[in-house]
Amino acid sequence: MLTQQENRLLTETGPQTPMGGLLRRFWLPALLSSELPRPDSPPVRLTLLSEDLIAFRDSEGRVGVLDRYCPHRGASLFWGRNEECGLRCVYHGWKFDVQGHCMDMPNEPAEHRFRDKVQTVAYPTEERGGVVWVYMGPKGTSAVFPELEWTRVPASHRIVSKRIQECNYLQNVEGEVDSAHVSFLHSMVGSGGVTPGTGAVGGNFTFDRSPHFSIKTTDYGLMITARRNASEGGFYWRITPYMMPTYTIVPNDPGAPQTFTAAVPIDDTHMYGFSATWHPDRALTAEELKRNELGLGAHVRLLPGGFDTLANKANDYLIDRDSQRTKTFTGIYGVREQDMAVQSDQWGPVTRRWKEHLGTTDLAVIAMRRRLLRAVKNLQQGIAPPEASNGDAYRVRSVAIVLGQDVEVEEGVREVMRARA
Repeated sequence: MLTQQENRLLTETGPQTPMGGLLRRFWLPALLSSELPRPDSPPVRLTLLSEDLIAFRDSEGRVGVLDRYCPHRGASLFWGRNEECGLRCVYHGWKFDVQGHCMDMPNEPAEHRFRDKVQTVAYPTEERGGVVWVYMGPKGTSAVFPELEWTRVPASHRIVSKRIQECNYLQNVEGEVDSAHVSFLHSMVGSGGVTPGTGAVGGNFTFDRSPHFSIKTTDYGLMITARRNASEGGFYWRITPYMMPTYTIVPNDPGAPQTFTAAVPIDDTHMYGFSATWHPDRALTAEELKRNELGLGAHVRLLPGGFDTLANKANDYLIDRDSQRTKTFTGIYGVREQDMAVQSDQWGPVTRRWKEHLGTTDLAVIAMRRRLLRAVKNLQQGIAPPEASNGDAYRVRSVAIVLGQDVEVEEGVREVMRARA
């Protein structure tokens, strides 16, 4: 378990916080490209790491992410006019480009050149894989973009979604690295199966509900291995890459689509969850796309017009108690919604980790926390996270596979876990 001080250190991510400083040293997914569908389209409000921002696509298609409030008198740039390669505040006409430079100041005498002395906060952006990424690190620092396979495949090979989740980001990341919960949270009643979309091989989740974990430190973060006895003999291996700072890939059968997840803090009690499902070698099939649209995989059903989820805290995630008795372990519809229900209500929106009683199947959660704590403390001493400068390290996949008991697991999965796209 963590101390109360360590818990605050990992869960508080606003400006001037140590964990907020660490997250700002990485490229973070911020919004879907489709939220800014065309040049000069309406600007979009965005809150990341407790900073109120505005995103817009200028006349040449470039994306800017700026402080939401005009540096003149604090009017929101959400009301702004997106025109001629800049966002113009409607209060007094000040106009800013994607780099935060003041392009025009029509309410001030031109000869004063006051506009040359004013700049608003602007963060660098990259557009990859249908997502706008942002780097929020201090001026004079930079990060290498992570070469995630799904950002490099054709658009027909992937589906990307975004949701708002009502909990601290760390609860979601802990759930992604915890393979032990799948045998329970995502299981069916009486059938020996699991909820569709978990990437399960046969009935192995319910055949052996007590996995043995091992952890390997890697250039991207951690390789988390959960071993179960397989129902057909041998071992069932579920290998999850945890990639700094908050990214994972969900284990699935060799040759099946892969799914990436990211947890990005909005503030300390809400987060954006990004999911990207892709196949490196072919377009996703109509059936695969439909399953994800229906919330039967790692994606989730949304309310119209935004990123709030259909099943949410206010409606108890649409739990069906009759279904819980007769069909699913939880009575909640889909994999992601089952995860969200428990993650949003662990001693409240920010878990009190100092009250936990951790066991052997919590090894991955413990290792991930230690990795983040070490990185935060290193940065406090001036040591930048090395993963942020090693984009090639993120060329990795996950896998869920049955191997013979005499097969060394790293050798047995080496080829299927190497990303090539």
